[in-house]
Amino acid sequence: MIRSTTIGRRSFVKAAGIGFLAALTPRSLMALERSDAVYASGIRAADGSFAIATVTERGEIVDQVALPARAHGMAFSAATGKTVAFARRPGTYAMIFDPRNKGQPIVVSSREDRHFYGHGVFSPDGRILYASENDFDGNRGMIGIYDATDRFTRIGEFETYGIGPHDMTVSDDGRLLIVANGGIETHPDFGRTKLNLRAMQPSLVLIDAATGALIEKHVLPAEWSQLSTRHVDLDGEGRIWFACQYEGHRKDLPPLVGHFAKGEDISFVELPEETTRRLANYVGAIAVNRSEGLVGITSPKGGASVTIDARTGKVLAETAVADAAGIAPANEGFAVSSYDGDFLSTRSDVAWDQHIVRISQPTRA
Repeated sequence: MIRSTTIGRRSFVKAAGIGFLAALTPRSLMALERSDAVYASGIRAADGSFAIATVTERGEIVDQVALPARAHGMAFSAATGKTVAFARRPGTYAMIFDPRNKGQPIVVSSREDRHFYGHGVFSPDGRILYASENDFDGNRGMIGIYDATDRFTRIGEFETYGIGPHDMTVSDDGRLLIVANGGIETHPDFGRTKLNLRAMQPSLVLIDAATGALIEKHVLPAEWSQLSTRHVDLDGEGRIWFACQYEGHRKDLPPLVGHFAKGEDISFVELPEETTRRLANYVGAIAVNRSEGLVGITSPKGGASVTIDARTGKVLAETAVADAAGIAPANEGFAVSSYDGDFLSTRSDVAWDQHIVRISQPTRA
């Protein structure tokens, strides 16, 4: 069964209610009226402050929620409407809010001996929030487990069976946690410095969401040990798509995108050499458009977005996007943002951060 992760403007307005709409400016109300989809993404404002912006597929900012520091990835629960912004590594906060109303956000902190890696995911029923974390003294990747029914109290943790976990997702039935262990050792005493580039251990793992037991671990081939597995998404057939960032020699041409499913080995997509060069050994974000069978990736270093046929692996489109940042499914293709302020056809006086989430209507109150 495929979970719905899309929303129309009418559904968003209906879920938001009169109180939320009354707080919007006339310009924001007009933007909503003209919109077919609603997204959320981190921004840095012109004054240097950070926030999460609710934005239409035209790139028109509808609302903002202030952040205590820069955010990175986001998670959305279609079951409850809650959205989470995770601090950029090695940050220690996650902020939970409801983009449909003006309620007070909840801010949670990581354990003193942990920090967030910038990503997480809700269980399909919205009752649990999972977050990728670092046990920095033990040099172990961890998944923090938070009770979304009790103000996101931390109730436990699982190992990720690797180091440097970054992005993660959950299977549609909620039974499997899927984690991209980037393989890079870091410690907050050294900021964002990568401490083991000559001995990286990238992997992709499947973990039992109920017990934390390891189901499968896919270690990248030795020749690509410096290919950091960073971001993941699921397609409509249950395949896991992953995107990588290469820490080896800049003239190498490593595979940057691949996929696998439970019980299968990983397979890399053979991108054209010209496309691989354009991506500059760095994929910053990946997204799947299930309804159209498409996979989209962005590269801020290469200044490009690329659309791939999920069935064949063929590149369907390449677009130059200076400082390309986030990507998320649109009604047709993908919505793409940039660090330079572009969100599709609109430029704002903000810097969009690296990830976008498309927010959808809660399925229950």
